[in-house]
Amino acid sequence: MMRRRAFITLLGGAAAAWPLAARAQQPAVPVVGFLSGRSPGESASAVGAFRQGLGQTGYFEGKNFTIEYRWAEGQYDRLPVLAAELIRRQVAVIAATGGGEVAGLAAKAATTDIPIVFTAGGDPVELGLVASLNKRGGNVTGVTFTFAALGPKRLGLVRQLVPNATAIAILINPNYRPSLAEARDVEASGPSLALRINVLNASTESQIDTAFATIVQQRTDALIVGTDPFLLGQRDQLVRLAARHGVPTIYFTREFVDAGGLISYGPNIANGYRQAGTYVGRILNGEKPSDLPVLQPTHFVLFINLKAAKAFGIELPPTLLALADEVIE
Repeated sequence: MMRRRAFITLLGGAAAAWPLAARAQQPAVPVVGFLSGRSPGESASAVGAFRQGLGQTGYFEGKNFTIEYRWAEGQYDRLPVLAAELIRRQVAVIAATGGGEVAGLAAKAATTDIPIVFTAGGDPVELGLVASLNKRGGNVTGVTFTFAALGPKRLGLVRQLVPNATAIAILINPNYRPSLAEARDVEASGPSLALRINVLNASTESQIDTAFATIVQQRTDALIVGTDPFLLGQRDQLVRLAARHGVPTIYFTREFVDAGGLISYGPNIANGYRQAGTYVGRILNGEKPSDLPVLQPTHFVLFINLKAAKAFGIELPPTLLALADEVIE
C-alpha cells in the first residue's frame, strides 16, 4: 500500500510539472527595440508603417513579438543612455530611427552583437554607420532617405516658387550632423542662382521662434527647412510661423504639407519605415544584417498645397505644377 501511495504521489508531481516544462520549452516571444530621436505623439504614422513592414514578414505586435520603445524627443544626447537600456533588455533587434544617424550610431556604439536596422537622412557610409551600401559586414543595415543631399534641388524649386527672391534662409538643427552638410551645399549653390543664403540654427521650440524673428528682421524672401527629425516633430509650429509671417517655405517631406505647409520635396518617409520594418522581420526570421544591402529611395516626390499658395499670394508657375506628384487643393 505504501509503495502504491508513493507511486501515485510521484505521478501527480510529475503531471503537475508537465505544463511548466512545456511552457519552458516554448520559444520566447522576440522583443524588438525601437530607438527614436523623435517623439511618440507625432510619430504615429511612421510607427504604423514600421508595423506594416513587420506584418509583411509575418510579425504582429502583441501576437508573436513585442516592441520596447525608447524616445529621445529631439534630445539626441539621450540616445546613448536609451540604447544601453535596450541592450540590457536583451532585445533581438534594434530599429534605430527618427534621427537614424544619431540613433544608429548610439546603438552601434552600444553593441556589436545585436542586429541594428537604421533609417537615415544622410549618407550612412560618410556618417560611419556602414562601410559600404552593398558589402557591410558587422551587425548594421538599414534604409537611407538621402534627404540632406536634396538641399540644392529644394533651392532651385524655391527659385521657381519666388522668382524675384534675392535672400533665402535655411533653418537647420546644428545637433543633427547631416543638416550641416545640407546647409553647406545650399550655400555653395546660392551664387549660381544669384541668391544670398543665410543659415539659421534651432534645436528648441524657442529657438525656432527666434529664427523666424530674424527672418522677418532681415526681410528674407523664402525659407528652406533643413532635414532634421526634431524639426519634423515641430512641423505644426513651423507651418504656423511661416503662415503668420508670410514666409514661403519649402520642406523636406510631405508631412509638412499635410499640416498646411506650402511645398515639399523628398522621399516618402512611410515607405522607408515600412522597409525598415520588413528588414527587422527578415532578421527575426534568421537573415543576417550583413546579407541585407542598405536600401535607397528610387523616387522623390513633390507636393504642393494650392490653398497655402493662395494664402501667400503666390501664383504657381505651370512648369512647377507640372512637376508636382500631388497638388492639394
